Amino acid sequence: MDAEASGSATKRSEVSSRKNVLTLAYQSLGIVYGDLSTSPLYVYKSTFSGKLKLHENDDEILGVLSFIFWTFTLIPLFKYIFIVLTADDNGEVLSAVSGVNIKIHNLHENCIVAIACVILMGLFALQHYGTERVAFLFAPIVITWLICISGVGIYNIIHWNPKIFRAISPYYMYKLLKKTGMEGWVSLGGVVLCITGAETMFADLGHFSQLSIKMAFTGLVYPCLILAYMGEAAFLSKHKWDLQRSFYKAIPEAVFWPVFVVATLASVVASQAVISATFSIISQSSALSCFPRVKIVHTSNQIYGRIYIPEVNWILMCLCLAVTIGFRDTNKIGHACGLAVITVMFVTTCLMSLVIIIVWKKNILTALSFLIVFGSIELLYISACLYKVPEGGWVPVVLSLTFMAIMYIWHYGTLKKYEFDSQNKVSMRRILSSGPSLGMVRVPGIGLIYTDLVTGIPAIFGHFVTNLPAFHKVLVFVCIKSVQVPYVPSEERYLIGRIGPKEYRMFRCIVRYGYKEVLQDNYDFENQLIVKISEFIQMDFEENCIEYDTDTYENDMVRVVRPVESVIKMILSDQEENSILSLHKSPESLPNENALTVRKKQVKFDFRKSPKLDCTIRKELMDLIEAKEAGAAYILGHSQVKAKNSSSILKKFVIDVAYSFLRKNCRGPNVALSIPHISLIEVGMIYYI
Repeated sequence: MDAEASGSATKRSEVSSRKNVLTLAYQSLGIVYGDLSTSPLYVYKSTFSGKLKLHENDDEILGVLSFIFWTFTLIPLFKYIFIVLTADDNGEVLSAVSGVNIKIHNLHENCIVAIACVILMGLFALQHYGTERVAFLFAPIVITWLICISGVGIYNIIHWNPKIFRAISPYYMYKLLKKTGMEGWVSLGGVVLCITGAETMFADLGHFSQLSIKMAFTGLVYPCLILAYMGEAAFLSKHKWDLQRSFYKAIPEAVFWPVFVVATLASVVASQAVISATFSIISQSSALSCFPRVKIVHTSNQIYGRIYIPEVNWILMCLCLAVTIGFRDTNKIGHACGLAVITVMFVTTCLMSLVIIIVWKKNILTALSFLIVFGSIELLYISACLYKVPEGGWVPVVLSLTFMAIMYIWHYGTLKKYEFDSQNKVSMRRILSSGPSLGMVRVPGIGLIYTDLVTGIPAIFGHFVTNLPAFHKVLVFVCIKSVQVPYVPSEERYLIGRIGPKEYRMFRCIVRYGYKEVLQDNYDFENQLIVKISEFIQMDFEENCIEYDTDTYENDMVRVVRPVESVIKMILSDQEENSILSLHKSPESLPNENALTVRKKQVKFDFRKSPKLDCTIRKELMDLIEAKEAGAAYILGHSQVKAKNSSSILKKFVIDVAYSFLRKNCRGPNVALSIPHISLIEVGMIYYI
């Protein structure tokens, strides 16, 4: 019976797993593949926007199609689907709207731009609903779009040129470049647009799963787009005068308006891949101290990577509107997009080569082969796109340099501030020489001192006690760290250690979160901390911790608290208390947006009956509980960072102007967001770096 029950449970689990993968694959079509799927709208138009023209024979169109086929096969399919996605760590709207000119000849350009801007604003207004809702809304549009363009492609192949499949031969790529020379090479800046959006398959991995993204691409996206490109090429081979309007001209008259409506809707979805990817990248960069702090809202309880960042959302909207209004031309937007996309792909290739060596432990020849094969293809396209820099390609260059400067300044300033903290730590010899009272009055309660340091006593503590020689009976130095793994198991989240002998009642707690996580609900953080410290006290006694010398205390030995049978239990009181909103929630996620407080049960602590409990442990645990009941105070450093007078002019500008501006205008530390003002103590201090 047990075997049958186990087999039944396994079968149900497999069915559920398959269902989840299929659901995620369906959702990924609405988020990941919108941009890639709408590339046929502008690829041929951009490719033939320069001096490259079609002649009586089909050499040019067959050569371009051959480049499209092999580029689309080698980069998205082989590189991303088969290789890059396995390194799993545990924008066009205007293009579709412009197609209305085919049927409404008198429509002014300003009207097209205005329609595109309204669509863009609507798209960004939807983002706060979260990835899951947006995906379910957009996925049917992308599926309908792919079916439409593949159907039109099949019709055009059969009706106009069934021999278009000849372009699969790489010989036509060589023939194109040999015949057209410089013009053919420059046209590759348009061909590269066929893989626009492929990079988001990896960037959006946090929103979905590796298998779901692979299934959606190989099962639907790849075959449909190949048929679409071949069908349009077949049409062009018989209608060489329709180069700049080939996509819409290739649509049979009977289905033009339905396809046009679907194309417009699909172009709305196209920007979604980049938006979601930007949220993920900004979140991870911020967690690694490479980008200013921003508000991160998790929109899913099941998938941690599904997030929404309001500030980034509206900045992106403003940039998209600026590009749309400024360029008013899909060719120039294509030039900007092409250079940005292929540069990102080349960077990915270089970094992936390092992953192959360092993470996968493969030999250097394997990594070198990967780099040469894909890097050479991408460098070819980069060289062609650089020719288009004056024609719109300058936009991603300016934007990337701007964001690189912001990231460098923030990381440099944060690093220097951390170095100051490390170099100005309070000496443990000074602490130990002061005795258990630390040379000051110890008042009832718990003092939670937040610091970036994982060892030593921060400078703000010495600054505080120098000016106000009183502190709480129990001191806990809390350090919240984002580590370079996606998620940290709950049993490994807390590291607890002592600072000084037992009678000092000083502890260090390092709380670790993965870079794809945000701080969990802070409501019961105090209670969890008390439980973990009590478990540490028991574990410390059971293991007969050695008597540390001064040098050992300087290093602050912290350990993961292993599960023990805690003698402290939490008791939920019938009384309720108001608590501020938790960190990972936002007003948008509440039924009543004005309700910024939630009702929670009060928690009290008590001893479990244990006659074997040592009197020393009992005394320390009693002190801990009494301190908790007396109340907790949160001590945060409120520092200003300034460059030393001897610093160079450049460093003074970076620290005193740029970094200071970013600190004043970014979000405060996450820990500060959920601390009641009545319990908050801020210690002001100037850091000269």
